[in-house]
Amino acid sequence: MNQLSKHCRQESETGDLARALGQALAQYFKELPSAHLNLALSGELGAGKTSFARSLIQSMGHQGKVKSPSYALCEPYLISVEQHSIALHHFDLFRMRSDLEWQEAGFADLFAASGICLVEWPEKAGGTLPVFDLFIALKARQAECERDIDITAHSPAGQSIVLKLES
Repeated sequence: MNQLSKHCRQESETGDLARALGQALAQYFKELPSAHLNLALSGELGAGKTSFARSLIQSMGHQGKVKSPSYALCEPYLISVEQHSIALHHFDLFRMRSDLEWQEAGFADLFAASGICLVEWPEKAGGTLPVFDLFIALKARQAECERDIDITAHSPAGQSIVLKLES
């Protein structure tokens, strides 16, 4: 399975999907603690990307506050999965004006290290980001809390996570 599509009628359903994804990611890292995954969060302003990221990060065991990285560009988290620490870097590229700005920020090395890079507004970096294992598209519906969410795998690792979500 390469894609999972879900219509969420309430904010709690969107959070449930994010938490399920977080649990699938945690399971993946229990099996492969030195793996690296790139996840994209795409959607219009107000589609719920940061809320989705917050639920995902907290479901993986982060106890503290999950801040929006809008101004810092990146918020790092250290997630404990069994006896392993997983680095999770949450990026928000909304304020970037060019892909050159992304390259000059010096975050490229994080995309080669083990852990997770979770990127909101990936299109702002142009074609300079590596391939995403999972591309998560959120689309707000007319009713305030309704969302259509598509999670698409672009790698074998991403496919295994989508399969975990379905089981």
